[in-house]
Amino acid sequence: MTLQNKNILLVIGGGIAAYKCLDLIRRLRERGAGVRVIMTAAAGEFVTPLSVSALTGEPAFSDLFNLTDEARIGHIELARAADLVIVAPATADLMAKVANGLAGDLATTALLATTAPVLIAPAMNVRMWEAVTTQRNLAQLGQDGKILVGPNSGDMACGEFGPGRMSEPMEIIAAAEDILAPKETPLAGHKVLVTAGPTHEPVDPVRYLANRSSGKQGYAIASACAALGAETVLVSGPTNLGDPKGLKTVRVETAVEMLAACETELPADIAICAAAVADWRVDGLANQKIKKKNGGVPGLKLIENPDICKTISHHAKRPALVVGFAAETENLIDYAKAKRAKKGCDWIIANDVSPETGIMGGDNNSVYVITPDSEETWPSMAKSAVAGQLAQKIAEHFKGMQ
Repeated sequence: MTLQNKNILLVIGGGIAAYKCLDLIRRLRERGAGVRVIMTAAAGEFVTPLSVSALTGEPAFSDLFNLTDEARIGHIELARAADLVIVAPATADLMAKVANGLAGDLATTALLATTAPVLIAPAMNVRMWEAVTTQRNLAQLGQDGKILVGPNSGDMACGEFGPGRMSEPMEIIAAAEDILAPKETPLAGHKVLVTAGPTHEPVDPVRYLANRSSGKQGYAIASACAALGAETVLVSGPTNLGDPKGLKTVRVETAVEMLAACETELPADIAICAAAVADWRVDGLANQKIKKKNGGVPGLKLIENPDICKTISHHAKRPALVVGFAAETENLIDYAKAKRAKKGCDWIIANDVSPETGIMGGDNNSVYVITPDSEETWPSMAKSAVAGQLAQKIAEHFKGMQ
């Protein structure tokens, strides 16, 4: 069984759904898992430490400064010993603290210290769930690699109806088993180079040329390739995203720097050029801020930036598979096909980044995958799902070459 002999750290938050955690503990134990529990101060208003301890066979921990044996069981040891951390119910308050790296009690300290996967089961009033701040915290948790189960829709204890009910214990069990199940690693032994984000091309010490790329798609692709076992290097322009776990991230600013970083990482088996590299840079960077002169507009002489995808496609250390991206606002397929031929890449991923699509900077994407032999239309889906599907397609491509 997937959970047999696995060590689960269950963090119980202060919500009415905490009562479900008693059944969750029982079902985890039935499947052979060892369970330790940290209770927040508010959790004790809904379930007792005695009932938790009776089901786990372990003391219920809650006080950061009054542990049973600090030399043996501290927040670091609790975090380090876990194969999986489950947060249930994850209240809006607890999610906010974790998303922002706060560590004011035993629960948040252990969550900050753990390197184990973290499964979050939210539970809160529907209005709290739909609040802009909660959704922002949720997005940050996703970027940090936290995994979500639920919430479900239904009647609330407060009398309202909608999303916010904590997932049922068996749903949490299924999610835990999926996380801990042995993963296939079809890209093991392959090195993948991914570029992501925009580039910033300085005009003077305070201004630059750039575009609206968030880097989300490239980051998701890098994470998906790493999850399939690839040695993955992400070369990123300036973004607001944290470094993905399980891979190497190289931060750059300009197109010239991005190309240099990519060439340093060659040879690689696969290159995925998802970055929205600025086409031009200023010829002759001003050493001081350019000042207005009688309302006149300064003339900027622009020169072409290196084409990173094209350079890699014709490099002496060319990867076996080079995947480019075509972000267009019109004539999508025709422009993408022309770009693939011009750059010399093997595949090209085309997407419509017209403002009304919300793709540039958004969380969803709708792409066309163009190869020498086929054209595929993928439905709109989360960028993480696009990344997972692309990584699987790459794995199948290399399997077919064996």
